[in-house]
Amino acid sequence: MTVRTLFATPFYEGKLKNAALVADLDRSCQALAEDDRAGRAWSKAHGYRGYTSYASLNDLPMRDPAFADLVKLLNKHVAKFAEECAFDLNDRKLKLDSLWVNVLKPGGMHSGHIHPHSVISGTVYIVVPEGAGSLKLEDPRLPMMMAAPTRRDDAPEILKPFIYAEPQAGCVFLWESWLRHEVMPGTAKSERVSVSFNYRW
Repeated sequence: MTVRTLFATPFYEGKLKNAALVADLDRSCQALAEDDRAGRAWSKAHGYRGYTSYASLNDLPMRDPAFADLVKLLNKHVAKFAEECAFDLNDRKLKLDSLWVNVLKPGGMHSGHIHPHSVISGTVYIVVPEGAGSLKLEDPRLPMMMAAPTRRDDAPEILKPFIYAEPQAGCVFLWESWLRHEVMPGTAKSERVSVSFNYRW
């Protein structure tokens, strides 16, 4: 008898390895959260517990050298992940499409979603207090498992319907943009700061 595992869902975990840049990004994110009135207004109107520049600023790498330095590092991480995904890009490179700041207050979360019109999406974690919510990743086959029994607790990770990735400051998570994911509410007493982004081709 042979049992094969089919249709892998790749997930990339990397590290910035630049503590000074992480500190600079923290200062930049906090300054944006204070100065970006449009972003604060959008966050309030859409029930986002904290601040995001998602709908207000689209020029962060040109606005702030810390974000420009971050993009140079992200380009390398994304290129490695694209290679692991065996993408045939015809000698082209994936390009940054959007990049935004998230300052999530204690108890904040972000419900399940995907990132349409992108190839690779991800998040860099800048400040991760103890008890911060994990990134919950959903098996893309879940809607088709209508009559399937639940999995045992000792099931291998590849068979579980949800995976919880625990972030740390400076880590880089990447996934294909069609993968549904959400930010879980945590028990942290202070804000979690991150930068999210999309790449297209």
